[in-house]
Amino acid sequence: MNSSQVTPAAVDQSTPQELALSGSWTVWGMGAIGAQLDALTVPVRAEIIVNGTRIDALDTGGAWVLQSFIDRLRDKGIKLTISGLRLQFTKLLEVAAQAAEDQTKLQSGELTPPTSRLENLGRNAKSTFDQIVALLGFVGECAVGFAVSVAHPARIRWRPILYNIRSAGFDALPIVGLLSFLLGIVVAYQGADQLRQYGANIFVADLVGLSMLREFAPLITAIIIAGRSGSAYAAQIGTMSVTEEIDAMRTLGIVPMDLLVLPKILALLVAMPLLTVFADVLGVFGGMIMSRAQLGVGFGEFLDRFVKAVSVTAYLVGICKAPVFAVIIAVVGCFQGFRTKGGADSVGRQTTRSVVQSIFLVIVADALFSVAFSALDL
Repeated sequence: MNSSQVTPAAVDQSTPQELALSGSWTVWGMGAIGAQLDALTVPVRAEIIVNGTRIDALDTGGAWVLQSFIDRLRDKGIKLTISGLRLQFTKLLEVAAQAAEDQTKLQSGELTPPTSRLENLGRNAKSTFDQIVALLGFVGECAVGFAVSVAHPARIRWRPILYNIRSAGFDALPIVGLLSFLLGIVVAYQGADQLRQYGANIFVADLVGLSMLREFAPLITAIIIAGRSGSAYAAQIGTMSVTEEIDAMRTLGIVPMDLLVLPKILALLVAMPLLTVFADVLGVFGGMIMSRAQLGVGFGEFLDRFVKAVSVTAYLVGICKAPVFAVIIAVVGCFQGFRTKGGADSVGRQTTRSVVQSIFLVIVADALFSVAFSALDL
């Protein structure tokens, strides 16, 4: 098909309030339609009827031109009523209208273009790398701030430290104690059947003591604190960032690191080992109760075997993990809080990230401790 075999597209303005479209609105028939559309005189804020009964053919190019003309009129406040279009032409015009709307959103930034899986993978990798670099930078800032505080003890804010010790430590005693107690019961209960088969009931003290003191007590304490206090740190700092309180602090000459971050880190460094000791006691106590109920091992027998099976080294192995876990939880929580931008939805998003990343890094650190202690034969 060529241009000589089609009827050229045309627009006839029989009255100021009616436009009659005719001919072939395709790439072959729209040679002069642009000039005709530009020459039309339409009253501003009028009601116009666009009659498409005499349109012979319409393709995507014609639909795009027609939709662009319609949009220009509507932008001038003109009310349009389209009539007489065939069903297939109407659907094609709707597609062109949607494409024009998407193009407008793309230009304004409201809509992002579709990306391939490879591009998404690259973007996610870059975002992760940037976040790791930012986290390392934040760790460096915390280290510098801590060194300055040690060099100038007068800068240490003791009241926020004591407040955070109470909120992150003392107030967490009930949930940490309850979960550790139940975990000790579970460990003893799961091991009871196997030990009973070999007549090794007394070795339940070894099982409960070593597992709780070396692994479960510090790990369950860290996970609880990450979900309880780490999320609170991220939410508090994130809310202050959204409401521009942090900017106001900098304007007043108050260093946010000294007031918001270091007290939380120091408080957790004090609270986490104490909570771990508390979890050790409650976990072993839960194991003692279950051992007596399931295996008939009395408290005296349990403690006598416990002292022989669990060395001071095993106890200290669990305790020395607590400060590392505390630093991870406090730093990640505060870091995600400072990265909060926008509104309340960003606060929730960064709070969730702080909990997930804290627990992930705590478990990774615990695995590295296990490898290191195994290499050192501890």
